[in-house]
Amino acid sequence: MAPSDSAWTFESVQTLRTLAREGFPVSLISLKLKRPVEIVSAKLAELGITPVSEAASE
Repeated sequence: MAPSDSAWTFESVQTLRTLAREGFPVSLISLKLKRPVEIVSAKLAELGITPVSEAASE
């Protein structure tokens, strides 16, 4: 089962929070966590975290 098909683990949520806090765009977080951008965006929204915009990270 691919990570994108599995439930979020405590570790992956912590990694998501850390990367978002450090200012990584959703596209890069998606690559690092090996999950689709839509899934990462949805989880960030669920956690109440507003990611940086893709343009701001360039």
